[in-house]
Amino acid sequence: MWTWFHKLASPPHVYRIAGRLTPWFGWTAFLLIAAALYGGLVLAPPDYQQGDAYRIIYVHAPSAWMSLFIYVTMAVAAAVGLIWRIKLAHAVAASAAPVGASFTFAALATGALWGQPMWGTWWVWDARLTSELILLFLYLGFMALRASIDDVQRADRASALLAIVGVVNVPIIHYSVVWWNTLHQAPTVTKMGAPSISLTMLIPLLMMIVGFNIYFLAVLLIRVRGEILRRERSAGWIREQVRA
Repeated sequence: MWTWFHKLASPPHVYRIAGRLTPWFGWTAFLLIAAALYGGLVLAPPDYQQGDAYRIIYVHAPSAWMSLFIYVTMAVAAAVGLIWRIKLAHAVAASAAPVGASFTFAALATGALWGQPMWGTWWVWDARLTSELILLFLYLGFMALRASIDDVQRADRASALLAIVGVVNVPIIHYSVVWWNTLHQAPTVTKMGAPSISLTMLIPLLMMIVGFNIYFLAVLLIRVRGEILRRERSAGWIREQVRA
């Protein structure tokens, strides 16, 4: 078991495994997202208050969930790289950041599209919205910090510290609608007791969340392979891989 675990710190091993797993994750994500979109946009009934406008939730809510999940993944990978000096963990953190920023932007954009007809405004300085915007800035700051430092090891350490410190924003986002009286609605799925949503609406939503998670894994593996090639471009195994 530990031998398998330690192999995850080996760039050649991870490069090969990632290449094999990517198509499986990619096709699984495609099928789940397609089924979730059909279930949410076609099969699910209109909401009794919002009508069909609520259907943006099938992109908005999973994107918001992914923005938090990916940041935690990035921070954990950065911490592993910082504490145990595993370069591949830094590569995972660097690869995850652009994907997380994209999901965060999607969550903010779809939330604005929903908020305009529902709230009568595109944006309010609501606790949930503001903390989610800060999360986007943390992603952008992480990427900008890495790009501003030429030395890879120094860039890894500096960006890792930023990612670890910024993780405090994740519980603030999650519990903001509980801690403060905000315009954003309270949790309907992730709460104690039964979800406040019918099964015909809930099942496609959960399928979309799972599909987005698997999509993230597929994209992460692709980006990690690219990051490995960039970091290991002078290594002998890269030349052997190209010849093979």
